[in-house]
Amino acid sequence: MTSGQGSDWEGMRVTVAGLGVSGISAARALTALGASVIVVDGGDSEAHRERAAALEGIEVRLGDAETLPEGTQLVVTSPGWKPSSPLFAAAAEAGVDVVGDVEIAWRLRGPDAAPWLAITGTNGKTTTTQMLASILRAAGLRTAAVGNIGTPIIDVVLGEETYDVLAVELSSYQLHWAPSLRAHSAAVLNLAPDHLDWHGSMEAYAADKGRIYEGNRVACVYNVADKATEDLVRGADVEEGCRAVGFTLGAPGPSQLGVVDGILVDRAFVENRQRNAQELAEVGDVNPPAPHNIANALAAAALARAYGVPAKAVRDGLRAFTPDAHRIARVADVDGVTYIDDSKATNTHAAEASLAAYESIVWIAGGLAKGATFDELVAKSAKRLRGVVLIGADRALIGEALARHAPEVPVVDLDRTDTGAMLAAVQEAQRLAAAGDTVLLAPACASMDMFANYNERGDAFAQAVLELGAGT
Repeated sequence: MTSGQGSDWEGMRVTVAGLGVSGISAARALTALGASVIVVDGGDSEAHRERAAALEGIEVRLGDAETLPEGTQLVVTSPGWKPSSPLFAAAAEAGVDVVGDVEIAWRLRGPDAAPWLAITGTNGKTTTTQMLASILRAAGLRTAAVGNIGTPIIDVVLGEETYDVLAVELSSYQLHWAPSLRAHSAAVLNLAPDHLDWHGSMEAYAADKGRIYEGNRVACVYNVADKATEDLVRGADVEEGCRAVGFTLGAPGPSQLGVVDGILVDRAFVENRQRNAQELAEVGDVNPPAPHNIANALAAAALARAYGVPAKAVRDGLRAFTPDAHRIARVADVDGVTYIDDSKATNTHAAEASLAAYESIVWIAGGLAKGATFDELVAKSAKRLRGVVLIGADRALIGEALARHAPEVPVVDLDRTDTGAMLAAVQEAQRLAAAGDTVLLAPACASMDMFANYNERGDAFAQAVLELGAGT
């Protein structure tokens, strides 16, 4: 941090919206830089009061998230706050800018700060960011996976540790509030309807995702199978010389990465890319080698290659990578049936990718639909389904889609939300499955009707599977 950074903030009256992790990080950082900070939050629970008490020396106003504090010169919002929030309307009326923690982190970077390799998309962001960090480390670079995962990005930018390059996961919320961000290179992995209640429309959601390409210097990485991502590249205002680089599960054309005979190959960052290709890794080096995860690996490899990482580091980094829990994680094999936990598949796009990875499936699905419809998902996946077990508040929506598009598939409707419901679901799935099948928890829904989060839901599934195994 330079003295200039401090003087820019000295005496500025900043309102931080939200008493969560990013809000606390922003409040502490800006206070340390000399700003006069007040934190506002609509909650007033015991947990809120405990977090407020931990912000010693910083004013916190609980129970009122709508009134703009007098004299505010800048509002720093937490990612989840909707653009339609009354606080922001008040800020607009007063001529006060609203930005997010990512924007603050970008502004606080020093002149020699590490460049950002940025990743967004409806699904696969965290896995791809972690893959990228693993590849960068394999190349001997000092890096960290930051942003929408792990340590708040402000803390990383202002911390004592120095980095060569950062792997940055960014949500559509964060991108909406980060107008100045200019990445070295960036990727949009895919686009599917999600968070439309926050953004207001699919067009607005896509536009916020597309902000990640603005000002890119070297490469805008897009998904060849998802034309909307390429359209975002075409509409981006990038630096001269920045290239569009596609990734595909098929054979790549020039300026693309893809797969040929089980080998991940690069035809973008090689000499004479019209004729030449560079082998990067084998499909078997990707853990797990499901199609959508291979796509993640190709996107991570494209960003790493854009930064100049050698091919060997791509292979070594992918081999070293271990995915987080609840992402197409193999739990156990019981009586010849494989049980897979993909509780992180909280929307239809993620569930479709998960279902495409297996041939004969007993599917455990359901939860909170968040306004989603399931006809397209079921129609595309019907031929793979041996049976379905439905759980959760909005399971009837999936059941109706199954009746329309897969009427021959047996369906068990579990009308219960108690703590034993997951064990019952797994037992029903075991009854429907035969040797060689996969029992797949890929709910296509959020978890909060029955569980605290998708992690708890996945843990309950894994525990139920282990109980099955113990009984055999």
